[in-house]
Amino acid sequence: MTLLNKDCKTTDEVIEALEHIIQRSIRTNDRAGYFAVLYYLVTCRVKEGISRNEFDDSARMERLDVLFANRYLEAWHLWKSGKPTTASWAVAFRTATLAPAIILQHLLLGINAHINLDLGIATAATMKGQPMSLIKGDFDRINAILKAMVDKVQDNLGKVSPLMGLLDMYSKTHDELLVGFSIVAAREGAWWFAQELSQKSGIPYDQCITNRDKRIAVLASRLSSPSSFFLKLILKPIRASEWRTPGASLQILRAV
Repeated sequence: MTLLNKDCKTTDEVIEALEHIIQRSIRTNDRAGYFAVLYYLVTCRVKEGISRNEFDDSARMERLDVLFANRYLEAWHLWKSGKPTTASWAVAFRTATLAPAIILQHLLLGINAHINLDLGIATAATMKGQPMSLIKGDFDRINAILKAMVDKVQDNLGKVSPLMGLLDMYSKTHDELLVGFSIVAAREGAWWFAQELSQKSGIPYDQCITNRDKRIAVLASRLSSPSSFFLKLILKPIRASEWRTPGASLQILRAV
């Protein structure tokens, strides 16, 4: 039984739902599965941290983890059902089906929507009626886990994207969003967004989310379609080197 049609209640249910997306993506060669693989690894690591009492409040961390994940799972389900989702996720999912982006772009588009938009919403909801300062330590810990998992996936990315190193060479002389995307900066922005959101309710709350989503969707568009002519030239051989089907690449990344 898939849990995609309803909110997950536990971290185990989140992991089950993510596994469903990954396996479906492998079968259908769906590039949207790239972020699902990364997120699966993050969630498994969070579950491990909860079992080891690495967080200030394990019960609260699971609540945040589940609320956070449900934002992504809902967006994925809405997109697959042909229904509108947030603008930030729409760019990511549309890129997976239409644009010839490289694997890294798909990963960053997912990270962009999930951290820059979803994380602040989930954090504010988790701490509703409580001081935001109480969760700051665990907020930073979950982001540290995300960064560690991104690094882990990137270490394995060379197996499916052998010319990824060209971006490192390019980044030394250019300051482009695609090559300079910062998880640390995204995390800091998410925290300020969560604090802002926690002070609102009703229409101002909804408007705050809408305005944030619009801004993050603009970043997503820049990640999906860089304007730099030289960067576009570099992306072509990288894309050509990713010769495996998305399903085959997903299986390799899944084995991290």
